[in-house]
Amino acid sequence: MNWNDIADAMFGGLPYYGEILALVSNSVWAGAVLGLVGGLVGVFVMQRDMAFAVHGISELSFAGAAAALLIGWDVVTGSIVGSLIAAAIIGVLGAKARDRNSIIGVLMPFGLGLGILFLSLYDGRSANRFSLLTGQIVSVQTGQLGWLIGIGAVVLLGLLLIWRPLRFDSLDPQSAAARGVPTTAVSLGFMLLLGLIVAVAVHIIGALLVMALLVTPAAAAMRIVSGPLSVPLLSALFGFVSAVGGILLAIMGTLPVSPYITTISFLIYVVCRVVGARRDRVTRVAA
Repeated sequence: MNWNDIADAMFGGLPYYGEILALVSNSVWAGAVLGLVGGLVGVFVMQRDMAFAVHGISELSFAGAAAALLIGWDVVTGSIVGSLIAAAIIGVLGAKARDRNSIIGVLMPFGLGLGILFLSLYDGRSANRFSLLTGQIVSVQTGQLGWLIGIGAVVLLGLLLIWRPLRFDSLDPQSAAARGVPTTAVSLGFMLLLGLIVAVAVHIIGALLVMALLVTPAAAAMRIVSGPLSVPLLSALFGFVSAVGGILLAIMGTLPVSPYITTISFLIYVVCRVVGARRDRVTRVAA
């Protein structure tokens, strides 16, 4: 079954919908990978209280992508370089929460300023500049899809390799250090993985809104479940639904993809928060 068959089955053969789906199929695949892997990474972002770091890394990823766009390099490569530089700086210098927040506060305006400077010097298509900030439905080219899926696979594999020590360090860093867990290496490794997945997110949802897929799904999952397996699985599901659902809805509209993804992600969070609040109220009454 091809994209045209899927469109006919789901939408009653809307004119040209199959052709549009084929046009954005790269974004759908990349969005699916981002939603799943980003949802898993987001669990540790929440446990380590690093939501602010996601935004800080995205700003330097945006600067790297804008620099690559200006000089004619591959945008994915530029965003990866920018993300890894930011992640390494935060990971090495921001061991303590107070230091980390101050470093991020310095990096964010610097990265955003550099990105705006590079975009102002770029004289190509305005859509390319706009997509780096807010995402674009056809921003993922065929040559870039392999890179993005490969990056997602690397992040997933790296996350699985350090899952147990990372979870221990995220929940109880003092006890983890006392038990001999190499907390500095684990923290730096996680930051580099976070930098890689942020670079992917910049190409799907834009640099300004990456937290919708790297923070919100995990925050929603934590409102209704608490198990060590149920939280990451539900977070990954929420991320997948938000990313793929937002891309599919964007096909039928004229807005960038990011408003659809952020709206779905936010609605999922609101529903989970309401359900969690009601469950807590019932538990208190029963007790």
